[in-house]
Amino acid sequence: MKLKSTIRAAAAGSLIVGIGVTASTLSAGAATHSRDFQPQQVGHALFVETESASGNNVLSYSRASDGTISFAGSYATGGFGATAAGATADPIASQGGLTLINNNSELVATNAGSDTVTVFAVDGTHLTWLQQVASQGQFPVSVASHGDLVSVLNSGGTGSVAQFRLFGDFLVTQGAQVRNLGLSNANPPDFHHGAGEVAYTPNGQHLIITTKQSTNAFDVFSVGFNGTLGANPVVTLSNFPLPFSFVFDSAGNVVSAEAGNSSVNTYVVNASGSLTSLGSAPDGQSALCWISGANGYFFGSNAGSGNVSSFTENASGAPQLVNATAAVAHAGTIDSAVSPDGQTLYVESGGQGTVDAYSIGAGGTLTQIETIFNIPVASEGIAAS
Repeated sequence: MKLKSTIRAAAAGSLIVGIGVTASTLSAGAATHSRDFQPQQVGHALFVETESASGNNVLSYSRASDGTISFAGSYATGGFGATAAGATADPIASQGGLTLINNNSELVATNAGSDTVTVFAVDGTHLTWLQQVASQGQFPVSVASHGDLVSVLNSGGTGSVAQFRLFGDFLVTQGAQVRNLGLSNANPPDFHHGAGEVAYTPNGQHLIITTKQSTNAFDVFSVGFNGTLGANPVVTLSNFPLPFSFVFDSAGNVVSAEAGNSSVNTYVVNASGSLTSLGSAPDGQSALCWISGANGYFFGSNAGSGNVSSFTENASGAPQLVNATAAVAHAGTIDSAVSPDGQTLYVESGGQGTVDAYSIGAGGTLTQIETIFNIPVASEGIAAS
């Protein structure tokens, strides 16, 4: 294996680490590099992806026990970001573009401008570049994992989802595990009409994709006992146009953000892969596109209103609005992440170049802790360990 690494100091004492590799040991189009440490998982971190077209980077921050964050370093993915057509604050118009996998020991970043994903080894706030692999499609925007299965959602062109296997620290392409979504789009895709998010159900039996306004639907693929994706998805129309992103509640139901009427919607995932609606709750704000959950509460980012709304569920699993303006954020409120202990919500504002930190209190209340500036404007992708 031939390895070339470069380290250079950046302004304000930050550190940018870029590692390029010219070997392919696992799958076609993949460059790899071994870990240079044994993971200790010391401390907690917050990661933000820049999505820069001139060179994509992941910014790393240490997270203190009170939820505050401090800059730790910047790491080049070796790929390029991109911007969907019409997008402003949300360049790749998705949720899950930066995802921790394998018990938080690896971080996967999408490179929408390179049609690749990059895998980093995680040790606290320190990242080591391990691998860059072709996404098996155009304009990758979201990553999901369950056990040793990892799926990458490609939003460009007709759209596709590609499933990989995780062997040790590395993703291995499964050539037969690519499914075309049949969307009608360009590359880069229109930000309203590309795919929005991919995620495995908690039991690992289904893989769910939102298609936004291309079809206003959820595409649900079965996942067999051996990890094989079904040949064709079961398609369920969303309650409202522009189903963008989703999380799961404690019962395994889908809790989705549907921007067409700025609402949160819940669905049961049936064994067949179809979805059954449990209800809808609008927040009266503008462009609720991103959603996170903690402690039975759900937090929607309203990009057009620059704020965060909070929801819960009734005994039947239907969503209920708690506070339409639970937190005032910044222009272009987009992606968010909850700390693993459920105590802190981090909200990215791509229109302003900030990350806002909020403590999550009783009843889902949000109390602002701090605002971090100097995030590149139009960044997207956030993950907390």
